[in-house]
Amino acid sequence: MDNKEIYKHLCETEGSAIPLFLQYWWMEAVCAGKSWDVALARRADGSIAAAMPYLLGRRMGMRFVVQPQLTQYNGPWFSPAADRASASRLLAAHFDGLGLAFFSQNFAPGVELLAGWEGCHGEERVTYRIEDMRDMQSVFDGFDKQRRQRPIRRAAKVLTAVENISPEQFADFHAAYWQSRGQKDVLSAEFIVRIVRAALQRGQGLLLGAADDTGYLHAARFVAFDSGSAYALLSALNPEGHHNGASPFLFWEMMQRLSGKTAAFDFEGSMDPGIAFSYSLYGARPVAYRHVTRFRNAAVRRLLCALRVNV
Repeated sequence: MDNKEIYKHLCETEGSAIPLFLQYWWMEAVCAGKSWDVALARRADGSIAAAMPYLLGRRMGMRFVVQPQLTQYNGPWFSPAADRASASRLLAAHFDGLGLAFFSQNFAPGVELLAGWEGCHGEERVTYRIEDMRDMQSVFDGFDKQRRQRPIRRAAKVLTAVENISPEQFADFHAAYWQSRGQKDVLSAEFIVRIVRAALQRGQGLLLGAADDTGYLHAARFVAFDSGSAYALLSALNPEGHHNGASPFLFWEMMQRLSGKTAAFDFEGSMDPGIAFSYSLYGARPVAYRHVTRFRNAAVRRLLCALRVNV
């Protein structure tokens, strides 16, 4: 078996111990039509001590690793009994052997730079999370009373949360929203449909809309989740007009449905102060994670900066 086949079996064996964005099925969905692989660190007995999936690309004759679309984190997974320093060096050796011009990944919160990864730079970024979803009354009490609780209560009088939206309808709705803002959707309809369908089929996705009593859809949102956290990945408002409480109403409805299924709710962060403030109104707190980069040399860094390549 090659590394991906071994990793597929590992994910099936370990189950929810491997986070959502590192799962074999997730990488298959977000990297369809592209080249992805996985680095494996083995113990002396051949068992897997650590694994690290990655998207591999080429540009201008250079090989590189970057973060897949709609994937907040990659980075390493370690088995509970792993010698992390030793496993990290084995992972580093794998990537050294790829002859990469540059490497760029987000590591999950709590995962630091790997041993043996000389020359890596870890920039601290933040996401925003509600860390405890067990007591929903406490969660709601943490919302800003004027700018979150009140709009949710008003919206609840005229809107209903609906789950009868197909992935295809959501993709069209998402594209129309961005078009109304004078922008092209950076995600293709085919990509959105594939991701949403894969998550729904595994019982790890929630696609929810906010509709009035005429069936008019005011807003829609997609969240993927595992036992550790839910991730607010995609959202859209009706470009023809929408209730101004539709967005917070949907967040609240999703949280209630996900309570008991996951521990936390991740708003998918943002370093933008305005967006960060908006999430803080839900009582979400900043959680740090690492954006890890490594360049072959300074010339490659200068070239990519000149080309405005986002790494």
